[in-house]
Amino acid sequence: MELDLLTVHRMQSGDTQTVEDFVRQYYPQILRYCYLHIFDRGDAEDMTQETFARFFRNLDQYRHYGKLRSFLYAIAANVCRDYHRKRKDLLMDQIPEEGTEPMPQVELRLDVRRALERLPREQRDVVVLYYFQGCRKKEIGQILGIGESLVRYRLKRAADQLREFLGEDNVWDG
Repeated sequence: MELDLLTVHRMQSGDTQTVEDFVRQYYPQILRYCYLHIFDRGDAEDMTQETFARFFRNLDQYRHYGKLRSFLYAIAANVCRDYHRKRKDLLMDQIPEEGTEPMPQVELRLDVRRALERLPREQRDVVVLYYFQGCRKKEIGQILGIGESLVRYRLKRAADQLREFLGEDNVWDG
């Protein structure tokens, strides 16, 4: 955590190399997080840019309450929520990147994507952070502003629903 404080201090002082290193380190994770919430690469890139823009716009007001990564994810979560509020009628049935995967992998990805879309937002948030972003339950609680026990409950409910949505052929390892 002291490294986070040092990083923030350097960025606040105008250290452009630290800013570049910070963006380079976290950009892929935030892009993936945004993509897993909307399933559109271009919009996910825009949302990732907005996440970093908000972060740097408010950097002088940052107070160290937890990991810097958690703070960044909290901003990304807000950007995703704002996006969904503005665009209720998203088209999410696009085919993944051009035929780079064997057909069963594409079908499995589409099945998982459709199942994630069917989850309530609260459950999808914890699933994306836990399974796809590798966050710990405690960190997820910090990001979402909820208790660790609620994170565990939402993960269990989501895993049960994903098992139901995916059927017996694609058992979810919740």
